[in-house]
Amino acid sequence: MEQTGFFLPHDGVKLSELAQFLGAELADLKQADVVIRSVAPVSRAKTGDICYIISKRSRDELATCEASAVICSAGLQSIIPSHIPVLLSKNAHAAFAMAGGFLYPTALQPLTLRSDDAGVSDRAAVDPTAKLEANVAIEPFAAIGAHVEIGEGTRIGAGAVIGPGVKIGRNCSIAAGASVLCALVGNHVIIHNGARIGQDGFGYAPGPRGMIKIVQVGRVILQDNVEVGANTTIDRGTMDDTVIGEGTKIDNLVQIGHNVRIGRHCAIVSQVGIAGSAVIGDGVQVGGHSGIKGHITIGDGVQIAAMSGVVADIPAGERYGGIPARPIQDFLREVAAVMMRTTGAKKTGEKE
Repeated sequence: MEQTGFFLPHDGVKLSELAQFLGAELADLKQADVVIRSVAPVSRAKTGDICYIISKRSRDELATCEASAVICSAGLQSIIPSHIPVLLSKNAHAAFAMAGGFLYPTALQPLTLRSDDAGVSDRAAVDPTAKLEANVAIEPFAAIGAHVEIGEGTRIGAGAVIGPGVKIGRNCSIAAGASVLCALVGNHVIIHNGARIGQDGFGYAPGPRGMIKIVQVGRVILQDNVEVGANTTIDRGTMDDTVIGEGTKIDNLVQIGHNVRIGRHCAIVSQVGIAGSAVIGDGVQVGGHSGIKGHITIGDGVQIAAMSGVVADIPAGERYGGIPARPIQDFLREVAAVMMRTTGAKKTGEKE
């Protein structure tokens, strides 16, 4: 990979060792000592790089590929040039992700101002009642409120704000400029730059003189291994809690309203908006720029296409798309019909 200076290549790992780490099979044991230092796309991989393929569409790029190894499934091994070592994996995409993390471990966390793991910066503001376990790092200009508790190995980035009473687990990363208020945060949680956790939700009651603000006295609970993208906002609950389940990954610029409950291992893509009190099951995937109405339930394993508008409950395991969202096959048939009518009108010179 072309080196940018921000992430230095690995010192080098033998292909046999990397295969063992990935749970992959080295196709030719004679190539066990090939050294891997970096990751790259097939189109520009060079000596020392590892790349991956998941379809035969990469065949043309492989003809000029100079990678030191390719990860693929057994069914694609035949299209790999004979001079390139092969790691066989049933899930090449996941194996490549693991390889990237092995070679660039520092890139798995938000970038920090300091390369060391030293403790509290003398330019940070830490309330004397805060409790910090061992090996907690607080970067310059971060503010830690009263009675905060932060677990071992957690890093608080420059300019981050941790509000009074917040509890953060172990080995978390709160990036520069983030704010965490009225929240309980589990272990191994990543909160990226500028994210806003625990501000009050959007709640008002119409009155004779205008809108009357409804107090928001709940919390945000982020369970273990949650990741929250840059500039995402998660409102605290009104009287109950806003809960993000274990292992859920939330992209940048997502808005999650008060009292929302999201299950385990969900994926929420950029610019999604989820209105208050929506309930989302486990393993749900929501495409970018979708909106989800409040007070509805989305079942386990649901997939929602990008730019959809969800206005009613969705049963478990379904795939929905469109505005309003409906079963994906119905949506695609309607799109195809509109395109055919439009194309036909253009061919006959009729008005669309």
